[in-house]
Amino acid sequence: MSQSSHRVRTKEMAEGGGPPVFMVDTYGARAPPVPKRERAQRSCGVAQVLLFILVTLALCGLVVEAFFIYSLHQSKYQDSCAMSSKQVADEDVFSATKPRLNALLHQKPAAHLAGGPEAHQDQHVMGWNVNGEPLLHEIDYENKRLVIQKEGYYFIYSKVFFTDSDTFYHSVQKHTVRYAEHSISLLLSRNYSPPSNKYYRQNSFLGGVFYLEKHDALFVNVTNTQKVVVYQAMENVFGAFML
Repeated sequence: MSQSSHRVRTKEMAEGGGPPVFMVDTYGARAPPVPKRERAQRSCGVAQVLLFILVTLALCGLVVEAFFIYSLHQSKYQDSCAMSSKQVADEDVFSATKPRLNALLHQKPAAHLAGGPEAHQDQHVMGWNVNGEPLLHEIDYENKRLVIQKEGYYFIYSKVFFTDSDTFYHSVQKHTVRYAEHSISLLLSRNYSPPSNKYYRQNSFLGGVFYLEKHDALFVNVTNTQKVVVYQAMENVFGAFML
């Protein structure tokens, strides 16, 4: 054996002539060198880095998935809000137009007539144009007269445009079954022109509220229908509507 490992000494036992005894000198022995762990540490460090990268990628994937889920729910929520707003708006529009529809369905009696060539057919009673879709709702037009079909309070009006050099009378008359022989003057206007050879163009307007019964007939009476100017239909009107 070498000197660096062990030194063995043999010594014969003088007593009894026993067998030789080998003795190991442990004081001169040295511990073997510790192996280096650099490679193990390097491999362990690489594994930790890879594990960290994998965990980071997994967390990033979760974050991206959560973002897409949130975006999907947000878009669905906005769509539902838009649909709800549209429904509310439609309901508001319907609620706003419903009173108008009810008003149209339950519209009160009304009539409006405009003048035309028919105004000169009679000397005193004005005629009215019924060919241009006049307004006649629950009020009839017969023989130059408005015939009431529903009892109640009515606002009656009339306007005429005329030329005259003397006195011009304009009135609204009522004919009722109670007084079949005579008509009743409801509204009356007298227009005076200064005496001269010139004809002055003037307007006369009448209007008032009266209680009318069913089958009462209204008509416009003037001094002479030939003095009524019919250049434009809207210059001569006659009508009534229930209050």
